Amino acid sequence: MVSAYAELEGRMRDRLGGRECLYVPSCRFGLYLALRHWCEPGGRVLMSPVNDDVIFFVVLAAGLRPVQAPLDPRDGSIDTAAVPESVWRGLSAVLTTNLYGNPDPAPELRAHCDRLGIPLIEDAAHAIGSTVGGRPVGTYGEASVFSLSKHTAAKTGGFLALADPELREELTAARDELLHPGRAVDELAYLARPYVEAALRGTRLVRPARAAVRLLGLEEREEIRMPLRADELRRALPAAPALAPFHSWIRVDMHAYRLRPGPGRLRRTTRRLARLDGVLAAHRAGTARLLASEYGTPGATGEPAQPLFRVPLLVEDRDAAIAALARHRITTGYVYDPPLDSYAGEAFTDLSPAPEAAARFARHALPVDPRRADEVLGALRAAGARPASLSEAPGGAR
Repeated sequence: MVSAYAELEGRMRDRLGGRECLYVPSCRFGLYLALRHWCEPGGRVLMSPVNDDVIFFVVLAAGLRPVQAPLDPRDGSIDTAAVPESVWRGLSAVLTTNLYGNPDPAPELRAHCDRLGIPLIEDAAHAIGSTVGGRPVGTYGEASVFSLSKHTAAKTGGFLALADPELREELTAARDELLHPGRAVDELAYLARPYVEAALRGTRLVRPARAAVRLLGLEEREEIRMPLRADELRRALPAAPALAPFHSWIRVDMHAYRLRPGPGRLRRTTRRLARLDGVLAAHRAGTARLLASEYGTPGATGEPAQPLFRVPLLVEDRDAAIAALARHRITTGYVYDPPLDSYAGEAFTDLSPAPEAAARFARHALPVDPRRADEVLGALRAAGARPASLSEAPGGAR
């Protein structure tokens, strides 16, 4: 029998040069599957401290100890040269972030993982169209996870891509065992969401719109980071690896993260994925304009722009910049501040050996939608927003 996910998986397989792809209801769910398969409980996983806290809790749910990596202050990618050899030797795996679509140095990380005999797992949620070393992000690791909630705006679904196609059957069984059955009410809420949001945007009723989104379990944060709830987290840790004890953290902003999708959800997702090339072209063009501005984060000269999901501009006073954009009805993307080592502390993670660059990047990064590049630049310039100077970071820009 043909899988209900076959068309989606085939489209993604083609994008990744034939790499086997397994549909999952969310990127976070796919990441849990990958970590459980490749990592023994109790292992240490190198990851970025400028990352979604949901991913931090997924790592903990898999029974693993997060190890926070030093970052490149220019774009928030992992700085492999700043990772001490003592840290490398203690790792069980490396998890990339590809923050906002900016690629982590996958070729270098692949070489380190090969040297150590450990898996590389790529979180490509933001990077479905990004490349590194002439190859798509997501084609370097033993496994990679992608989100269909980002560039495609499907608000659901993702993929677990596998270097070894022979693992498909085993991981399909593991996926199906962990899925919860979908409910009619969840499917109706998903299908109605775009119309509800559009109607509320048209009336400019911002507060009711936010309340409606929260009611659907699609946005729950009052602050940048969700509450850690340290005492509850300590009680949950001995139960790992398991999803259920960590469900209240992992489900934040996506209550359907482990629900089996219905036919309406799959049809809409398939249509959205079919339009991806046009979306990526718009993101790439806007990214080039934003990075060429005074607020752009400097990258390698001469390299073509990536189709970033959000472009992290660097501004001196981010709160003022966010307010300036809000006056033009421009919403800022997710900010990951403070870094995870400051957020969670050494009770729950190994601290970064060089935290300063990550802290500075997290403090000044202003993620904006590249499709609104001209509006964003106009609003920031009119408000007198000042670019942040990387030279103030310890050691300066490299």
